[in-house]
Amino acid sequence: MKRSILTKREYEIFSLLVKNKSTKDIANHLNISEKTVRNHISNAMQKLEVKGRAGAVVELLKLGEITL
Repeated sequence: MKRSILTKREYEIFSLLVKNKSTKDIANHLNISEKTVRNHISNAMQKLEVKGRAGAVVELLKLGEITL
């Protein structure tokens, strides 16, 4: 897997996901729509070359890009 740098917003979203926040919670917290949250998650998964949110979280943890 090649290491890809996520945007600041993508990192923000994944840091909230690991705190067990829902898409709706994240959207409300960041004052963006749920669709925008899902788009950021999808873009990050493509950059990380993983399938699913859990895969993205695991990869970001392995890379040391996010912490629990």
